[in-house]
Amino acid sequence: MASTSVVEAGSAPVVQRIATTPDWYEPYKISQAIKAGGLIHVSGQAGIDEQGRTVADDFLTQGRQAFANVQRVLAEAGASLADVVKVGIFVTDMAADLGHVIALREEFLSEPYPADTLLEVSSLAQPEWRIEVEVTALAR
Repeated sequence: MASTSVVEAGSAPVVQRIATTPDWYEPYKISQAIKAGGLIHVSGQAGIDEQGRTVADDFLTQGRQAFANVQRVLAEAGASLADVVKVGIFVTDMAADLGHVIALREEFLSEPYPADTLLEVSSLAQPEWRIEVEVTALAR
């Protein structure tokens, strides 16, 4: 069951908060997604389960879970990965995992592939996280 809140300007909704149940980001005061202006902006999703626990040490398992989390949040907003127009992928070891990133893109995304930014970072929010995925999607 989704939990949403709407900030209104006059009588027209401007910003809608999207959350899943359980909302693993609530303790950190982060919205899982915001729907505004015809777009859904999904916060970075890592390889964590519904209780916020890291699913595994290996990159592909974390990556698949991160994309599954993106799918779950998009579904709460009434969208899917087919609606994604922009992806941001953050990894901690580009040299080791670039091939895996390409495989994940092929597994979860389809033509026309969304615009994408891929960055190597020194660390993510938890030291065991190896990948984080954020997206922007069209709201339907």
